[in-house]
Amino acid sequence: MAKGILEVQLIDAKGLKNTDLIGKIDPYVVIQYRGQERKSKTARGQGSNPSWNETFKFLVNSAAADNHQQHKITMRVMDHDTFTADDFLGESTIHVGDLITRGMENGTGELPPTKYSVVLSDRSYCGEIRVGVTFTAKMEEEEDTEEFGGWSHSFHA
Repeated sequence: MAKGILEVQLIDAKGLKNTDLIGKIDPYVVIQYRGQERKSKTARGQGSNPSWNETFKFLVNSAAADNHQQHKITMRVMDHDTFTADDFLGESTIHVGDLITRGMENGTGELPPTKYSVVLSDRSYCGEIRVGVTFTAKMEEEEDTEEFGGWSHSFHA
């Protein structure tokens, strides 16, 4: 049973495609992990090379630690538009099954900030995003209430 906190450090991106006809893109990132979703702030006016420097926490509470395909972080890079629908700029996926397994064995596991390719649905390259990931295991004998995003969550039903 894998229990703990997965922290995603969203640092920056480079070389994103400018989809705006006038001005610069205003990128933000939607980060998903197993049904949980977080949204970064919008990097207004930063164009193709935005910087966020934000950290997001996801709860890991899974009996499926052995199924590494289920443990992935998907980051969709979007361009905020005021008068039309936001534009999809590309996405990147980080498989974190091995990281979670390592964290369950050692107490923590870390992927230092690394560049990942941002790709379109046809897998064509459209920039890169720099992200770090840390998993901190929560042991059964620890207190089962965790302060999480302003809410107090309990692992017990």
